[in-house]
Amino acid sequence: MLSALAQVSESARIRSAVRDPANSAEKSAGLFISVLSGHLTGEAENFVRVLADNRRLELIPEVRDQYEALRSERESVVDVDITSAFALSEPQLQGLVASLEKKTGRKVKARVSIDKGLIGGVMLAIGDKVIDGSARAKLAALGNALKS
Repeated sequence: MLSALAQVSESARIRSAVRDPANSAEKSAGLFISVLSGHLTGEAENFVRVLADNRRLELIPEVRDQYEALRSERESVVDVDITSAFALSEPQLQGLVASLEKKTGRKVKARVSIDKGLIGGVMLAIGDKVIDGSARAKLAALGNALKS
């Protein structure tokens, strides 16, 4: 439900209506509830009303992100962004995920993207930690070593 609410709140038309001081909290909450008519529980509708009363409907995407982070922590899951110079085969990806799970002691949820600018290798982003094993990073390190 938080994902659906976040999608609605990210709409430019909805954001504009919510920010309009002429719209009451009831009207703003009603707008959200009507867009998701039949898809919200009573608790979710109450949540929307509380946020509207406090003029905080714009914060729903952040609430969703924080909820997902807490849920991942509780379920011992870590999100890893894997950036590769080339597409990874399924066995390569599975091997990398298995290695990361062993190192972190947590279940890894991988998101893979391609960046040909890396030249070769991969770059991993695990939370705020970045491990750059790309050829570009190694060449930059070599260049800095030669300058010294």
